[in-house]
Amino acid sequence: MATLEERVGKTEEKIDKIENAIMRLLYIQQKTEIEIQELKKEMKEFKDEMKDFKDEMKEFKDEMKDFKDEMKEFKDEMKEFKDEMKEFKDEMKEFKDEMRRTVEEMKQDTINLRKDMNKKWGEMANKLGTVVEDIIAPAVSPVIKKYFNCEVDDLQVRRKKKDRKSGLKDEFDVIAVSDECKTVFLVEVKSYPKVEYVNEFKNKKMDSFLKLFPEYANYKLVPIFASLRLEEDIVNYLTKNNIYAMAYKEWEYMDILNFSRIKK
Repeated sequence: MATLEERVGKTEEKIDKIENAIMRLLYIQQKTEIEIQELKKEMKEFKDEMKDFKDEMKEFKDEMKDFKDEMKEFKDEMKEFKDEMKEFKDEMKEFKDEMRRTVEEMKQDTINLRKDMNKKWGEMANKLGTVVEDIIAPAVSPVIKKYFNCEVDDLQVRRKKKDRKSGLKDEFDVIAVSDECKTVFLVEVKSYPKVEYVNEFKNKKMDSFLKLFPEYANYKLVPIFASLRLEEDIVNYLTKNNIYAMAYKEWEYMDILNFSRIKK
C-alpha cells in the first residue's frame, strides 16, 4: 500500500498536469482570441475594400452609362452628319449638272454666235466687195498648212499682171506660193458661185496664170475655188473637175469641203 508521501507526490503530479493543461488551454484560447480579432480586423478590411470596390463599380457603371449615352449622342450626330453630307452631295451633283448644262449652253451659244457673226461678216464683206481680203485670204495659209502640210512663203491678193509682148492680162484673187513644196495654190473667189465660173476658172484662169507666170513652170499648180457658201452640186462639179472647194463649214470656219474626194 502506497505511503502518504507517494500519494501526495502523485496528486501534485496530477495537479501539475492539470495546471499545464489549463495553461495550454488558456494559451490556445488566447491565441484563438487573437486570431479571431485579427480575422475580424481582416474581415472588416475586406468588407471596407468590398464596399470601396462596390462604390468603384457603381461609379464605373455610371461612367459606362454616361459613355453609352455619349456614344448614342455621337451616333445620332454622325447620322445627322451623314444625312447632311448626303444632302450636300446631292446638291453638289445638281450644281455640277446645272453647271455642265450651263457650260454646254454657253458653248452652243458661242458656236451659234460665231456662226451668226461669220455669216453677217460674210454678207457685209460681200456687199462691200472685200470677201477676198477680209475672209478668204486670211484663211488660205492655215488651210494649206492643214491639208497639204506646206508653208506659204508668198501670198498675193488681187494680183494683176499684163504681158506687154502678147497683151495678155488678168487678175488673180489669191496666189499662194510654197517654195518648200514647189507648189502654187491658185485661189479663185466668187460671191455667187456658178458652173460657168468654175468652167472659166478651169479653162481660162489657170491657162493665163501659167502664161503670165512662167517662173512657176516647174511648180505644181493646185486650183482652189472659194466662196462663203458652196452648194452641194457646185462642190460635186468642182470634185469632178479636180478642183478643191473651199468655203465656210457650217459657218464655223473656212475649210476644204472635198479634199478626200479629189484624185491626187
